[in-house]
Amino acid sequence: MAMRVAAVPGRFPPLLHHSQMPVVTGLWVESRKLNFPSKGLRLFARYSQAQDRFSSRLQESIENLPKLMVDIVQTSINTGPRGPLRAAQGIQAVIRVGSEWLADVSQSTNSSAGLPTQIQLGLLSPFYLRRLFESMGATYIKLGQFIASAPTLFPPEYVQEFQSCFDKTPAVPFEEIQKVLREELGRPIDSVYEYVDPTPLASASIAQVHGAKLRGSQEDVVIKVLKPGIEDVLVADLNFVYIVARILEFLNPELGRASLVGIVKDIRESVLEEVDFNKEAANIEAFRRYLEAMGLTRQATAPKVYHQCSTRRVLTMQRLYGVPLTDLDSISSLVPSPETSLITALNVWFGSLLACETFHADVHAGNLWLLRDGRIGFLDFGIVGRISPKTWAAMEVFLASISTKEYESMASALVEMGATNKDVDLRAFARDLEKIFSSIEDLDTEIIVATARGPSTNTTAVAANVVVDERQMNALFLDVVRVSESYGLRFPREFALLMKQLLYFDRYTRLLAPNLNMLEDQRITIVSRRGSTNRDTFKYSQM
Repeated sequence: MAMRVAAVPGRFPPLLHHSQMPVVTGLWVESRKLNFPSKGLRLFARYSQAQDRFSSRLQESIENLPKLMVDIVQTSINTGPRGPLRAAQGIQAVIRVGSEWLADVSQSTNSSAGLPTQIQLGLLSPFYLRRLFESMGATYIKLGQFIASAPTLFPPEYVQEFQSCFDKTPAVPFEEIQKVLREELGRPIDSVYEYVDPTPLASASIAQVHGAKLRGSQEDVVIKVLKPGIEDVLVADLNFVYIVARILEFLNPELGRASLVGIVKDIRESVLEEVDFNKEAANIEAFRRYLEAMGLTRQATAPKVYHQCSTRRVLTMQRLYGVPLTDLDSISSLVPSPETSLITALNVWFGSLLACETFHADVHAGNLWLLRDGRIGFLDFGIVGRISPKTWAAMEVFLASISTKEYESMASALVEMGATNKDVDLRAFARDLEKIFSSIEDLDTEIIVATARGPSTNTTAVAANVVVDERQMNALFLDVVRVSESYGLRFPREFALLMKQLLYFDRYTRLLAPNLNMLEDQRITIVSRRGSTNRDTFKYSQM
């Protein structure tokens, strides 16, 4: 006989009349017999499903194991003897940075404030991981720069920290550079160059740059030389990173959905492109053709490439003389209006986004100069980007929406750029974007002016730089990415490259033309003035 007892909230169930009370032992025994099958079946079903999933994964892992082992063996063979040496150097770097961490721990232990979060995380914290990458050399510096330019792939704390990943390393002895030149040119150095300055103009992780003069024409050139052995180091390091990614995906198939191995392959392709100077030469030539086709050779230039003395490991280019866009004193002496020069640089760069095969994706002050003849000089085409017309059309609307504060159009443009299979609530997305961009008005700008009097003259050199705003602007960009990802959007890497260049130009604008709005000024042509049309299209097509 079934019996129900109604419970009153806050009170015990009513007492039963003795005549209604069933035999206790029979009730409990009966209850167990009645309830057991349904619970047992559910537990058994869940267990069976889990067992099936486990069996399926185990079977899949067993099937993939031979392929993984072959991949590891083949990659190890391709790495060659450099692998163990790099492993030893990596251990040394870990010990060195680990010692720094222990010293910081010791200092913090004596403080009443306790251990900061970055010290608690150890070498996996953004700060110490960046230091470790810098200590391990070329590959990991490039990996750090990739992290800095890919906020849709990595946590914002790491993206922010790796913005400061410095690509400066000690110079290689000139004798080793001469050896590379002889091997690559296939003839005596003095038959090609009248003179090569043994003191490098610059030394980065991958290459070293020397000033020189061509034999015969007596033209001033610079020679970019790949550092000896750097290719073996890159291959060894990238192969190690690839093997780690393959093993991690094998152990945790969920990482496969995040395309971990795909990300490593992108990094590999990006880094190896930089060590092939034939590709950089092609990028320079494409940019020079763009300038010529658009009639911009009087406004801007890129160095001429001397192909007869350039190879995959040696790049000989015309030497340009000028100053970075942060040298206020020199810029004022070269041109009457620094603002006009900045507008020229902006127009040339914006125009290259669609009219050139690639766009310059590293326009920091060392690569963007005002030349002695008043033109803008674009240098170092090792890092370039490519953007589709569809992505740029959305980017135009995004940029225009920043200045007009039309946040629904901005949201629509971001949805157009980002890959997603979800329906996005545009109004909610727009409200979140509005909260972020309202902070732009609160950004602090501090211009530091440094003066130095020359030893043999009474003239005073003035150099300036904009500080503070860069980290804030980077944080703003990361906020946009973070909010977008919360709506299921994932942006192409080109979006991050574009935004990074715009942050550079924003810094130059604050320094050279504080009253200029580069997104609204009619003197600046952002590829095409289709902003209002595109804005309406995006606004209503997404409703």
